[in-house]
Amino acid sequence: MEVLLELEESVVTDDEEENGERVQDEDVDGLRTLESNLSNIQITSTTHTAKQRPQVDPSKCLSSYIENSPQEKFMLAMAENFRQQYALLYPDRKPLLLCPVNECGVQKFVSTTLRCTLLPYPELYSWEGCASFVSDYLSLELLDPPFEIPKQLSSPTWVVQTQRGTCFDFSCLLCSLLLGAGYNAYCVSGYASKEMCLLDQSHQECPQLQPEIQGNEDQQMQTKKKYSVKPPRDLQSSFEKHQDKKRYADATATALKRQKEAEKLQKEQERPPADPLLGVRVYSWVLVLSGKREVPENFFIDTLTGKCYTTTNENFQGIESIWNHQNYWVNMQDCLFGCAEMTFDLSDLSKWEYMLCGPSSQSLSIIPEPKETEDNEDEMEEQKVFEMPPSWVAKIDITPKDMEMRYPGGTKVVRYRKAKLEKFAPYLLKDGLVTRLTTYKDIEGTQPDTAKEWFKHRSDCLEERELQTDTNVTAELFRPGRSDALKYHRYITLVPETECQMDFYSHTRSDGLARRIEKPFEMTETFEDRTDFLFNRHIVYGKRVKVSQSGGALEQRPLQKVEEMFHRDPSRPPCKEVANRDFMMSEGQIHVTYHLEQSRIIPFWLNFIKPKEAAGSEKAQAFTPDMVSGFQVDPSTKPYKNLKLYETLVDLMRDEENVVLQMKDSEKEVKSILSAREQEEKNTVLQISIYNTTRNETACRCTEETERIAKEKQKQQQSKKLDPLEPFLVQLGPSRPLTPQAALQIKTDCLAEFKQQFINKAKILQSRLEKETEELQKKQSWYQKNQLNITKEDEDDYHAYCSDALLRIHILKQRLDRYKEKAPKMFLALEEKLKRDPRLNKHFKTAQLNKD
Repeated sequence: MEVLLELEESVVTDDEEENGERVQDEDVDGLRTLESNLSNIQITSTTHTAKQRPQVDPSKCLSSYIENSPQEKFMLAMAENFRQQYALLYPDRKPLLLCPVNECGVQKFVSTTLRCTLLPYPELYSWEGCASFVSDYLSLELLDPPFEIPKQLSSPTWVVQTQRGTCFDFSCLLCSLLLGAGYNAYCVSGYASKEMCLLDQSHQECPQLQPEIQGNEDQQMQTKKKYSVKPPRDLQSSFEKHQDKKRYADATATALKRQKEAEKLQKEQERPPADPLLGVRVYSWVLVLSGKREVPENFFIDTLTGKCYTTTNENFQGIESIWNHQNYWVNMQDCLFGCAEMTFDLSDLSKWEYMLCGPSSQSLSIIPEPKETEDNEDEMEEQKVFEMPPSWVAKIDITPKDMEMRYPGGTKVVRYRKAKLEKFAPYLLKDGLVTRLTTYKDIEGTQPDTAKEWFKHRSDCLEERELQTDTNVTAELFRPGRSDALKYHRYITLVPETECQMDFYSHTRSDGLARRIEKPFEMTETFEDRTDFLFNRHIVYGKRVKVSQSGGALEQRPLQKVEEMFHRDPSRPPCKEVANRDFMMSEGQIHVTYHLEQSRIIPFWLNFIKPKEAAGSEKAQAFTPDMVSGFQVDPSTKPYKNLKLYETLVDLMRDEENVVLQMKDSEKEVKSILSAREQEEKNTVLQISIYNTTRNETACRCTEETERIAKEKQKQQQSKKLDPLEPFLVQLGPSRPLTPQAALQIKTDCLAEFKQQFINKAKILQSRLEKETEELQKKQSWYQKNQLNITKEDEDDYHAYCSDALLRIHILKQRLDRYKEKAPKMFLALEEKLKRDPRLNKHFKTAQLNKD
């Protein structure tokens, strides 16, 4: 080791220093000399006393938790020697975290506390999933004091069991999962900022809000496609456009400057006071080096938050040491500027001092390929002094229930700048809430602005809900699966005929309705992919009026106007395709506008005045040409005849009646949706998957019933054995009683049949043996005759055949000998069984008495 060499060079006598004589290093037998020197060293703890955390019961732990193996003892001795030399050479540096005690109070080397583990959850196959899980699953215990390394480093299994730990426990668990997933990960012992050590994220923006900002920026900065249809020529003044752009740019720059100044002033006001422990707060995180799992560059992972940072981030203020499951490295670089100027080439001895020699002393991603030379092999043999002992930690196991619960107690609250994020485990709350994000107007978090909630497993398919506290506007988002195909619902109150917006999954509705916006006196419906090409309908209501019915007087909103807009049908001429259709009920008129024809600037339109209907003694008004007015685009076109206009009016009046019915259906649907939403909020039901056997009662009952039936069948099969008498008892028939003579005959026949079966099987084995022997003899005689004329390939085939044939003959002989040896014993056992059979035994006794 480099530190050992430095120590040997530094320990010289005074006379040698005065005379300036150079001390020559003597060659020693590395392993034996090191072992003899280290055996005389007494191991002591290097950490200061601190308040002990709750300890585990040692009687319930594995032996590796409460005692050290010979390899571990030797490793502890080496670590103590390394610590003493390090303290001698660098007395101004802080102590290293080498051999803290575990939860059982036993000293363990930090590298052996790592247990490479790959858990069977796809989420934990990537570093993002592992970091997120560890930060969510554990709760933090602060270091006390914050400027000293911890005295205890618990095993990952104990940390998983208690769901509590220091930042070093977080790093140890995360590094174990990352190593198991194939990453080149290392635990880091160093120094970090106060906010990071205390898990204070109150000055950071909530990550849930950042994607929305990024999405808005992407929408604003849309790049033009390379191949696109050229737009029509712009006839506006380019000078005026330039002036408008200039004024807009100046105004934007001024507003942006003011905004930046305001943000700067606000940040200065929000800036926390200076930290008296700046640069000395002990902290642990994880380093991931590039080279494995397609990691392009080195990065840090903050284990408390699960976020990744560059290795130059200012929050990381220095590194003392790093380690993995194979080796331990001490940082020899200056951390005056934090980690910004540090390099992570672990093979550079001037920047990283390793503990164990050999391949593990270098980074796994930068180990050079070995050269096939004798000198290199001898050098590697000399350097390979000792390998890291295997981990003493038991296998890390996280149950599916723990993965689902995820957070300590099922809940976790994180405070950000002007935001609070609450996380809940699935099925923990009755309404299915899993995440709630509350934003505030002030830094103190006393004035709520918006509250956004995420749900899972709800039977009403609700996924998201956002509440604007100022306007009291609620917006809800639903996944597909509702009977009413509701996708998005924006409302103030769940009361009909108030302002609300409903979006639908149009492809699942027969009418193609995509959106419905309702206001107190208006309703707008938008459609998609309809066969009649209708895409928009706008309804205007009047003030409420009382309408007398058989049940009493009711207040209704009278229809005043309905405006419909249609897309054009390309298969028909534009002059025959309706573009707009206005039903003006209050005025008794119908206005129809057709699609614009090519090379025309004004469309063809018609306006009808509806004839008055019969009322009382008055007759219905007759249709006259004066009731129709319009504009004919082409003067040369013949005008419509009165009959054609009358038929058109009749069709429009029929369409108006259908529209009124559709409006009533729309109003009923709105009321039913609002009523259903009110009931769903009062009585929330959560869906349970059929594959979730822990919560699905039906699935549990089915599983239990299946297991019960399987056990019963197994018992029946075990109890039901082969009855040798059954074929002979069946021949007697159910009506004939069993006599002593018949019992003796059955016994004789059964034994004879059993004997004959043995003879037949023996004959079969004997015939197979004779056949194999005969074929082998024929093959041998053929070889003797043609030995001089056959090729090398034929000779090899012959030897292979002989080897296989001899093996088959040997097996057949063994089977035949074993069968001959076993047959008499089985015959005697059957005879004894028949004598003791209760169905024959009493008849045997009767026959014996008669004989006597």
